[in-house]
Amino acid sequence: MARRCSSMSEHERETVLFTGSVLFGGLWSDGEVAELLADRALIGAMLEVEAVLAEAGEAAGLVPAAAAAAIATTARGLDIDPEMLAAATARDGVPVPALVQRLRRAVTGEAAGFVHLGATSQDVLDSAMMRQAGQVLAVIDRRLAGLVARLTALADAHRATMMAGRTRGQIALPVPLGLRVAGWAAPLIRHRRRLDDMKPRLLVATLGGPVGSLSGIDPGAAARLEAAFAARLGLTLPPMPGHAQRDGLAELGSWLSLVAGALGKIGADLLIMARSEIAEVRIGGAGGSSAMPHKRNPVRAELLVAAAREVAGRLGALHGALIHAEERDGAAWTAEWQSWPAMAVATAAALNHADGLLDDLEIDAPAMQARASDGGDRGSADRFIDRVIAEAALRDGRPSDGRSSGGKLSGEREDA
Repeated sequence: MARRCSSMSEHERETVLFTGSVLFGGLWSDGEVAELLADRALIGAMLEVEAVLAEAGEAAGLVPAAAAAAIATTARGLDIDPEMLAAATARDGVPVPALVQRLRRAVTGEAAGFVHLGATSQDVLDSAMMRQAGQVLAVIDRRLAGLVARLTALADAHRATMMAGRTRGQIALPVPLGLRVAGWAAPLIRHRRRLDDMKPRLLVATLGGPVGSLSGIDPGAAARLEAAFAARLGLTLPPMPGHAQRDGLAELGSWLSLVAGALGKIGADLLIMARSEIAEVRIGGAGGSSAMPHKRNPVRAELLVAAAREVAGRLGALHGALIHAEERDGAAWTAEWQSWPAMAVATAAALNHADGLLDDLEIDAPAMQARASDGGDRGSADRFIDRVIAEAALRDGRPSDGRSSGGKLSGEREDA
């Protein structure tokens, strides 16, 4: 009879949450991003929100200086184990009430009465998660920048390596390998620009109180409070609290799906190019088979495709959570917590797999050129490759001679 496991360690719970399995963690997990989203990190972020709320309250003239200092110092020094909040979270549906209760006990005295001033649970959790999201997006963007640099260099190096172009699964006309690789890089560059545009809308502070009106606080003081709160958290102050306006997280999910999908396209192309009967590339570090020792399974390329499908599948939950009833909706809100962190971890893991795949990629140029029967007309391929290289440089503020190829890049002004 199988032994039933009655409890899990904190590590096991976090691993299950973000990867689906300890066993399959090497496929789906990303240690750096998972750590940023782990229970302890979220608790720390919520305590920082409470500390900042007290300091903002002082700046707004609502909290005495001594009380604000006591709350902030205590919150930043408080160590709350996730297990301490687990039972209360299961009862309350959110960890904030139990966290606030523990903070009040730790502060003691008159200062305890100023803890959580004007806020509700959603203010604390939403603001904390946006701090986490900002950290996660910085990691993902850094990896995107590195991957784009590698892809554009590969495109440049293989602009004269001709291969059989394929349309609708059939051999069409010869095309440079560099152009295909540039096509892998181009959407990633656009996704970095989309991220730049999205962050001010997404990374916002939430402070609306019980029903989103900051009731019970003088409007002038409330304006000072929310401005100081957002500024100290390093988040944008939105026109109004977004308790029931969830388009920011839906946009985050869409963006993660775009990135994962672009990586999936790379994986799908390489899976075809690495097929035994095509063998235009070889993927080093390939996995083995239990029944056929001669096989070299292209695991990393497969994982790029699988991650794209996984992230796209979770996107529907975030779009469903757009239906937030009335002023606040616990059912829709809770669904978000299960979706975007897992999407972020899967996307980050896919970026790592893509980087490792390029490390081990072997390109068989003679095999490619053998199928490019007549050598081929490169047409405008060089110009297109140059423009992609220039676009990547423009995004990073680097000079590039690719811009001399003609045509205006998407980031340039008409008067540039």
